[in-house]
Amino acid sequence: MQWDGTEYDVMVALHAWRSAESIAQFKQKYPHRPLVLAMTGTDLYRFINSHPEPTLASIHLADKLVTLHRLAERVLPESVHNRIHVIHQSALPLKTSSIKPRKRSIKTFDICVVGHLREEKDSMRVAYAVRNLPQTSKIRVLHYGKAHNEEWADYAKQEMKINSRYHWLGEVPHWKVRQAYTRCHLMVLPSVMEGGANVISEASVAGLPVIASDIDGSVGLLGDDYAGFFPVKNEDALAEILLKAENDAAFINKLTQQCKARARLFTVEAERQAWADLLDDLRA
Repeated sequence: MQWDGTEYDVMVALHAWRSAESIAQFKQKYPHRPLVLAMTGTDLYRFINSHPEPTLASIHLADKLVTLHRLAERVLPESVHNRIHVIHQSALPLKTSSIKPRKRSIKTFDICVVGHLREEKDSMRVAYAVRNLPQTSKIRVLHYGKAHNEEWADYAKQEMKINSRYHWLGEVPHWKVRQAYTRCHLMVLPSVMEGGANVISEASVAGLPVIASDIDGSVGLLGDDYAGFFPVKNEDALAEILLKAENDAAFINKLTQQCKARARLFTVEAERQAWADLLDDLRA
């Protein structure tokens, strides 16, 4: 969507690369009016390298840069670090919705994976990690998300034929995903690229412990000292930490408590206050 030239006191643009033309036009017409740029994961970890000219032009024109986690500064030019304003995505607590919690199974140790099947999500990594687990393991993977294309759908369908622990459930209504947070024992986010995944906010607010790849987008949300990281794209390390979560009650309790502690960052009130603080800065 492009800016149509309508006069505004401030522009809030989403995506440095996709909004580059609108950003340039607004700043040319209104050079002294504030422009806020909300940075996406693809901005930070793809387009800043693949399309540096328009992406960096937008970054340098912006008066404020909204990022979803604190480590985004690692890939942004040092000259704009003072413009960064971290705003965590909020998630509604389950108790305020119509979601009816389900009891967690004692027959299976259920792990949910939430996200469309595509390259950035490293979507099949969890399936690979559970292929050769000991027969005594009760781990079962429930994967929610639409396939990016038929190729990804085929990956998931073929995996189910050879891997009895993996279940791809496709695209489902969001309330079913939220219900899964109440019945699963763990959520895994194996992504290679994230601007700040909302599923981490949702799981934390729901009290569901998370295992995540050690990318900046997840470390920036969960904290440097979080105990549930594994090396990106390493299914052997992932398998090891999943078995530890299944068999070590103290470990999964630690993850749960750490996620609950982070949940305060992901409240609606905190997100609103962060935007209010940003607007106050602009007025000042």
